[in-house]
Amino acid sequence: MSSPSVSATERLPFRDPALPLRKRVDDLLERLTPDERIAMLHQYAPAVPRLGVAAFRTGSEALHGVAWLGEATVFPQAVGLGATWDEELVREIGEATSVELRAFHHHREPLMAPGRGPISLQAWAPVLNLLRDPRWGRNEEGYAEDPVHTARLGEAFCRGLAGDDPDHLRAAPVLKHFLAYNNEDDRCTTSSGLRPRVLHEYDLAAFRPVVASGAATGAMAAYNLVNGRPCHVSPLIEAELRRWAEPTGYELFVVSDAEAPSNLVDPEHYFDDHAESHAAALKAGIDSFTDHGEDSATPVGRLREALERGLIDEADVHRAVRRQLELRFRLGEFDPDLDPYAGIGPEVIDSPEHRSLARRAATESVVLLKNTGLLPLDPARTPRVAVIGPLAGTLCEDWYSATLPYQVTVAAGLGAALGARGGEVVQEEGADRIALRSRTSRELLGKTAFDVVDWGRAMLTLRDVETGRYLSLKDDASLVADRELLKTWDVHETFRLEPAGDGAVLLRSVLTGRYAAVDPVDGRVAVTAETPETAERWQREVLRDGAAEARAAAEAADIAVVVLGNHPMVNGRETEDRVDTALPAGQEALLRAVTAVRPETALVVTSSYPYALDWADEHLPAVVWTSHGGQETGHALAEVLLGGAEPAGRLPQTWYRGEDPLPDPLDYDIISAGWTYQYHRAAPLYPYGHGLSYTAFTHRDLRLSQESITPDGSVEVTVTLANCGARTGSEVVQLYVRALDTRYEAPRLRLADFRKVRLEPGESRELTFELPAGRLAHWDVATGAFTVDPGGYEVLVARSAEDVVLTTPLTVTGTAPQPRVVVDRRTLTLDFDDHAAIAIVDVNRIGGDAVTPADPERPATLLFRSVDLTGAVRVDIEVARADGEAGEASLEILADGQELIRLAVPVTGDRYAWTTVGTELPGLASSGVLDGVHDLTLVLHGAFRLLAFRFGSTPAAD
Repeated sequence: MSSPSVSATERLPFRDPALPLRKRVDDLLERLTPDERIAMLHQYAPAVPRLGVAAFRTGSEALHGVAWLGEATVFPQAVGLGATWDEELVREIGEATSVELRAFHHHREPLMAPGRGPISLQAWAPVLNLLRDPRWGRNEEGYAEDPVHTARLGEAFCRGLAGDDPDHLRAAPVLKHFLAYNNEDDRCTTSSGLRPRVLHEYDLAAFRPVVASGAATGAMAAYNLVNGRPCHVSPLIEAELRRWAEPTGYELFVVSDAEAPSNLVDPEHYFDDHAESHAAALKAGIDSFTDHGEDSATPVGRLREALERGLIDEADVHRAVRRQLELRFRLGEFDPDLDPYAGIGPEVIDSPEHRSLARRAATESVVLLKNTGLLPLDPARTPRVAVIGPLAGTLCEDWYSATLPYQVTVAAGLGAALGARGGEVVQEEGADRIALRSRTSRELLGKTAFDVVDWGRAMLTLRDVETGRYLSLKDDASLVADRELLKTWDVHETFRLEPAGDGAVLLRSVLTGRYAAVDPVDGRVAVTAETPETAERWQREVLRDGAAEARAAAEAADIAVVVLGNHPMVNGRETEDRVDTALPAGQEALLRAVTAVRPETALVVTSSYPYALDWADEHLPAVVWTSHGGQETGHALAEVLLGGAEPAGRLPQTWYRGEDPLPDPLDYDIISAGWTYQYHRAAPLYPYGHGLSYTAFTHRDLRLSQESITPDGSVEVTVTLANCGARTGSEVVQLYVRALDTRYEAPRLRLADFRKVRLEPGESRELTFELPAGRLAHWDVATGAFTVDPGGYEVLVARSAEDVVLTTPLTVTGTAPQPRVVVDRRTLTLDFDDHAAIAIVDVNRIGGDAVTPADPERPATLLFRSVDLTGAVRVDIEVARADGEAGEASLEILADGQELIRLAVPVTGDRYAWTTVGTELPGLASSGVLDGVHDLTLVLHGAFRLLAFRFGSTPAAD
């Protein structure tokens, strides 16, 4: 029987489900004390027993299944889901993930931290960061390099997580990571420079549709800075994210990334103290501070200090807590009897239905990159298959996956499938088996032998032959082979064997950089040596030649399947970018050794990111890619390799050639740098959208419902797809658009729509796409808005970004854009048309963007095209220059290459101390040189910041 106090609490208005949500939130918010409200700003919001309010925690990881909570269904990595191009499948995976999250929330009490509330139903997924650079360590977490592709799958996953009940959420999706986060090296201090076109056409474009659809309930700010300002204090949170959400009727609940609020002071030095930084983050729109783990006292204390100092007020706290409470009501916390998802039981975790879904997802994500007829395999003709490589007999978990409930490896999956057809599989890892003998003690390291695998950049794992466990560096610097799995934040199990002369090698830890040494007294081995000179010299004794064993297995088989790729925790992961896209040297050598004796070799790449497979593409008859596909990887690959299923996946990002020099990882300007299929000029090895089939498709009869449209109109695009092959198969019909003869640097082509279609042999289907003119728009820097220029366009149907099969013209009618007006109008320098050698920086800590030379020793250039200077008699510029900057600084202004004026830039005292510098242009004005339309160039010399300029038609007043 309920106590009187509980009964009284249950009668309070916020407990009344008949009241509107807003009124219930208001009632509960007003009943909380100031201390209770401010305490709710931490990730671990404490309970309020007097009101019957439970403790609440933000955030459960749910990227491709529920993570970090033990065994749960593991679906393919997000990049693998991106390869499916299948929104309905991704929605189903989101649903399965949230169903399992509900089961953990309701039934896994031992996992609950005392006093910290149950497992959170706020799901920190999906990741919408675009896969701009394939070297990104977290490439596995994103869906695609294209914003339309990413947004469509992101929205589908969110809808699956949230469910379709109008009043209650099954789980609350949080979009990661806002914004322009695509590098790991120094991620907390690097700045992503986003010019307006890149910001609006690319990075924001992945988030905008998902938020505007109402599918997302929150977002997480990114670690990095954008244009010199940390994302956790970005004005874009309010100006963009929350503005998009307004029509949905709900607000976004925005959370910080782990420890990022503290980063504002510590590594970033953006603020002087934590109270100031936390206040700025709260005012910028951060509602929950994930900082200091379960230690709420520290971040809450900082916020309380900010309140006492007047840096924030109660209204700022109210606003953030209101958003949290709204979410908690929608998750059913205060109406358990009405929650349609409260009855979900633990039996759904890794249920047969979810296993089947995992298998379908893994199968649909497999991409056939090359095939000259080797695949599908025919067990009658090739009954004996050698499955070779470091990933032939193992599956990997990544940082954001659950514990695999079971593992169907490639060798096991093929073995089962072939065995049922009278065939057999021979498995060979191809790893060298070695012993490391101390030249000091003559003892073997660990008194055992190790199998050695190269994961790239000479990063090796050493696995004990007797136990199958990995050699691991312990906290006391000792070495023990006791790790069954590589899955810790700091990986202790990777080493390098460095040549030391005379055939000896040094054993070096990748984690610490130190070398193994042997104590001359007791013979104990410890990784303590700081230099090669003080390190132990080991004799590397090869007990088994892995390549030779692989060759023998391949020679004895009818066909070889070589399974190579990455380990998700090694050489390319969160906190660590790759330096290139090359296959690990040891793996490349193994592949070549096998191919030399068995030309009938299929390469299966299992990886979190693209590789440069130039040699394999030239010499092998078949190449297949899959991401780390989860527990059902082996069954899925067996079905595809043996022809039981079609290779239905298509690449979600470009696979570049090995000799193609990629842009600098920190150059986020996809336009000038030439990133992604939209702007990269060199032909890729495998283009975005690429994927082969076992059947054949034809596209025909491309037509438009009309030949021209207005800038706010739309057109229907119709095309017929036919399966002219002998097998059932799937095709992804990709619809692209291209602008012709533009006044701006337009993409080579840009994805506008897509549809995945499954057809029986001989079947054809007419497909219709609605193409709004907005899909042709670009961000007009002159007007600060999306614009559809009148003129010629092309609508293209393609198999990939490099395989266009049908094209038809489309005309947009309307008035031609007028020259840019700069006279008697303030023009922001960030709104340039083109640039060279500039960096984008912050105007102040609250908002605004300016430009500065990337290197003060080199001039930086801004170009403004088609500028009308008629009537200009004066120019004023807004500049800032800190004390102590060496040398002179000036701004040179040219029209059509002719110098108009050069203005000296004074020291203003601080990078945020802005002043206006101007001069008259009487001689130029009277000569008529400035009349008409010109290309205007600004050249920045020296160290200073430039915010804006203004040409005036009247002289300055005295």
